[in-house]
Amino acid sequence: MAFPVSPPRFPLLAKVAAIAAVLLALTLALEAVSGIVHEREGRLREAEASVAASLAASQTVLGPILQRDCSETWESVQGEGKDRKLVIERRAWKLAAAPASLDVDAQVALEPRYRGIFKVNGYVVKGTLAATWADGGALVPRAEHPGSRLSCDAPQVLLALGDARGVRTATVRIDGREAAVLPGTGHPAHPRGLHVVVDDAWAGAARPLAVQMALDLVGTGDLAFAPVGEATRVTLASDWPHPSFEGRFLPVERTVDESGFRATWKLNALATTAPQQAVAGATACSDGAAPADAAPGRERGCVETFGVAFIDPVSGYTLSDRATKYGLLFIALTFLGVAAIEAMRGVRVHPIQYLLVGSGIAMFFLLLVSLGEHLPFGAAYLAASAACTVLLGFYGRFVLKGARAGVAFGGAVGGLYAVLYLLLQLEQRALLLGSLLLFAVLAALMVATRGVDWYALLARMRGEAGSRPG
Repeated sequence: MAFPVSPPRFPLLAKVAAIAAVLLALTLALEAVSGIVHEREGRLREAEASVAASLAASQTVLGPILQRDCSETWESVQGEGKDRKLVIERRAWKLAAAPASLDVDAQVALEPRYRGIFKVNGYVVKGTLAATWADGGALVPRAEHPGSRLSCDAPQVLLALGDARGVRTATVRIDGREAAVLPGTGHPAHPRGLHVVVDDAWAGAARPLAVQMALDLVGTGDLAFAPVGEATRVTLASDWPHPSFEGRFLPVERTVDESGFRATWKLNALATTAPQQAVAGATACSDGAAPADAAPGRERGCVETFGVAFIDPVSGYTLSDRATKYGLLFIALTFLGVAAIEAMRGVRVHPIQYLLVGSGIAMFFLLLVSLGEHLPFGAAYLAASAACTVLLGFYGRFVLKGARAGVAFGGAVGGLYAVLYLLLQLEQRALLLGSLLLFAVLAALMVATRGVDWYALLARMRGEAGSRPG
């Protein structure tokens, strides 16, 4: 037995409310897609951490620095009378000296690593470090107590690294003679790295010391250097075309093109506190933080660094997330166009049809994320937009009651996808392009409806909605 369905008392208002409910549901769907993007991006970060744990983490090169462990022993009298006694006391400290000049020349080659479908940018550094000290005066101990005995170990040249697991090969020459490279630094602030023992006779000598290091180093993510020389020059060349220069200093010279980049930093002790902080035993500044003279609340007493990050400047997940943020605007523009056609041509479009059209647009963003994990972003965008444009054009043919109307509707949707791609590529001009798009849409609606009698049109639509079930 069929039950009659009475039409609503306010059919136009009911339809507007239904479309609003459809927009709310599609907003929730877009939020779910955005959540998927963030979840997959989190998986990428887990893959990066996994590669760093298995290969090597980001690298910070601090040194070479000369150091020497010294101690002073003396006798002191404690107590009075029969409690008077001689006590042997001892103090230990480190002597350190930063190089007068430090010259670094490094070639960096990218070696991508994979965890499932996720790519992580690993790199290999083939570099040479040349450091010189004017004399050994800084490594001569000075007694603080009369009659004390001084004792010092042989001087060492240390090179501290962010992750010593990344060392493939390391050779060191001191004054032209090859020296044995030993693990560790012997310094509590820099536990990871290597060191070389220097001839004990050089401490206090009036002649210079020259150290050359050749290093093959593996890492992931970032590569940084500490300008510990009184005069420091670092030159980096790489096949990575998207360098992100970071840290406390930018390169004074750089060239970047599709084949890679080349950058040179030149610093002296007047521009940085790194030599003093390194000699004082400070650790390298983390994430480009400021040194001891920074504003309150920042990391204090650290060695300034600079370098480059080998990361994708704009990943597919970043672009997908940015595209999803425009999703509701694009759905609203599509609904506005359908509503205008519905009003102008007298075609009735059911709220369920609005829902299906909006779902087709929302599906584009999900396709974009999933295809972007297997294809370059441009190819993934083209495939997803083409599939959704064909689907919506086909469906629009029946919704708008005509093949030409369906083709025009599909073309309009395709145009929206083209505009969205431009918005994603022109990040710095996205606001300008978006504003111009909204202005163009508003202008087109105003021109198209300039002669419409809205009172008569709304009365006709109310009458049609009330005479037939929606």
